[in-house]
Amino acid sequence: MFRVEPIIIDDLVATGIEVKLPKTTLLVVTTNKGYIMCGALDVALLNEKLKDRNIIAGRATGVRTLEELLDAPMESVTYGAEKLGIYAGTSGREAIRKMM
Repeated sequence: MFRVEPIIIDDLVATGIEVKLPKTTLLVVTTNKGYIMCGALDVALLNEKLKDRNIIAGRATGVRTLEELLDAPMESVTYGAEKLGIYAGTSGREAIRKMM
């Protein structure tokens, strides 16, 4: 089962996606520039193997809902996210704000 919902931050709209998988839930909030995601995101892969794509993304761990993802600090971020001023410790909400 999956659910898609608008995420409104400062009158701008991002997209929240929740995918129920066996024994886990995949969580993503995305904009047209980048995205934040639950612990399933492999930031090292994006930074190393896909570095030339300059992907803007952040990862939060221990989250179970889209609201928790927005409130959680980013555990790790891509080099592309750092160029936008998003660093480990930045809240998900602030990361999305900077991606919009």
